[in-house]
Amino acid sequence: MAKQSTQRLKRKRQRAYWRGRAAEFVATIYLRLKGYHILARGYRKPFGEIDIIARRGFLLIAVEVKSRQSMTDAAQSISRKQQRRIRRAMEAFVMEKPKYGGHDIRFDVILVTKFLRLPRHIENAWD
Repeated sequence: MAKQSTQRLKRKRQRAYWRGRAAEFVATIYLRLKGYHILARGYRKPFGEIDIIARRGFLLIAVEVKSRQSMTDAAQSISRKQQRRIRRAMEAFVMEKPKYGGHDIRFDVILVTKFLRLPRHIENAWD
């Protein structure tokens, strides 16, 4: 019985992982259509990660992608702790790539609910 529930939990996590990857793919295309240049996807450091790093002119954008059943659930799913981790990862990215040192930095969120519906792009979601 315990083995069956462990397998069910594993399948649930796998579905969530692939749903998140699909949402990031949709967000990447959406950003490109809006004129953003994608610099990195899935940028990870031990102290934080960023789903998408994009550039538009002299603006460097860290984008967190959230996929939920409703826009409200997606918007409320980003904690202060997660915001700090994203900020630290962005600082590391800029340190690794000094050519972006003079760029302004912005933190955006893209909310994805249904794949037949346009994502919602919240610019400057937090400071």
